[in-house]
Amino acid sequence: MIRHIVFFTASPDNVEAVRAGLSILTEIPHARLLEIGTNVKTDRFDQGIDLVVYGEFDDEAALAAYKAHPLYEESIRRVKPLREERFAADYGVGDAVRERV
Repeated sequence: MIRHIVFFTASPDNVEAVRAGLSILTEIPHARLLEIGTNVKTDRFDQGIDLVVYGEFDDEAALAAYKAHPLYEESIRRVKPLREERFAADYGVGDAVRERV
């Protein structure tokens, strides 16, 4: 399984519009789970992230199909002009560290 996590920053005036644009992604059928979350900003070191996309995919092919879907492009078209920064990471669950090394 692949976990796909993307963090977004946006000006206060644009957060809800970015959230609405990201919500388009929930209609793409290739994810096991896809959520759009608003950062509650409880971390004492960094509160800069405004929105998070969290997705779980069976494999890299499912993630690629998600990114190739026309709704993915529609979301980018709506969100990119409104967001400030975007940070993304994908990782294989089987490769994740689950105990102290």
